[in-house]
Amino acid sequence: MELWRGTHDDAWETVQQELAALYLSDGLPLVPPTAERVAAMLAANSYKPEEEIALVAPNYETATAVDIAICAVMAGCRPEYFPILVAAVDALADPLFNLLGVATTTGSATPIYIVSGPIAAGIELNGAGNALGSGHRANATIGRAMTLILQNVCGAKPGELDMATLGQPAKYACCFAENSVDNPWPPLHVERGFAADASVVTVVGIAGTVEVNDSDSQTAADMAQTFAQSMLIAGVAGGSGLLGGGEPLCILPPEWVDMFHREGYDKQKTRAAIWERAWLPVDKLAPAMRARRMAAGADPAADVIRVAEKPDDIMIVVAGGVGRKAAYAPTWGGTTKAVSRAVKNRN
Repeated sequence: MELWRGTHDDAWETVQQELAALYLSDGLPLVPPTAERVAAMLAANSYKPEEEIALVAPNYETATAVDIAICAVMAGCRPEYFPILVAAVDALADPLFNLLGVATTTGSATPIYIVSGPIAAGIELNGAGNALGSGHRANATIGRAMTLILQNVCGAKPGELDMATLGQPAKYACCFAENSVDNPWPPLHVERGFAADASVVTVVGIAGTVEVNDSDSQTAADMAQTFAQSMLIAGVAGGSGLLGGGEPLCILPPEWVDMFHREGYDKQKTRAAIWERAWLPVDKLAPAMRARRMAAGADPAADVIRVAEKPDDIMIVVAGGVGRKAAYAPTWGGTTKAVSRAVKNRN
């Protein structure tokens, strides 16, 4: 590396201290949300500052366009990312998502944001190699802006209303695109009822991620077995007795998907193959956890715990690059459902 040869900004550290004192920071340096930068963000997207977007938990205050623009600027977003943030905020406000629970639990739950449709390529949102990692401005800043919105607009400040015991890295930022280039299956947004040419953001409340590595199996059935067995984590068993809650997320890379597709598996058949193998004997749970299942109304005659109530509850998203490394993201153990919203560009 070489030293940057630009002009030293004496005011930078002072600005960072001022923003931190206002409790606006996520712990990383922020782009100063000057009136000029915020106005430019709004003008580029034809929004008035006072426009109301959604009533959001846990503070139950109305998120306005200027609220979102301030957080977008602080996170380092480009103006063309703004419509995704608006759609994502609207999705978070849907009662099905249960933002109050996700944002305030002592668990590690956090929303993640999956973008599908033409806008992903248009803003260079990564859905290929290292899709869940670093290296792409759109992924990093959209995810970070949503975290700042949760903290500064929704009111989920760590240690106040956000009571996470440990948290997880995705609470900083987690936004990625569906891999549309190497995906033989219908796109996620089409599967969820949107037109093929629509751009859509889907918000999912996850409790973490688990890498699923299988470089040996040569059949779809064996790959499904590996994935299913990787989902059986007793510590994420929800009160309903379903491991991880309602909609476990399977993020499959192209090489996995190609194997399933070559053997005639569509998404529905892949879900079923994983679901029918993803169960844990009840006697593998500690006695107190078994007792909690009974108290929550579990069938006393059931001797296994399923990863989801039915195959259709499993979400499959294609993302990633070269390699046979998939990821399992258990849904938060409370009541949360994935919510999708169309991204609307006013220009």
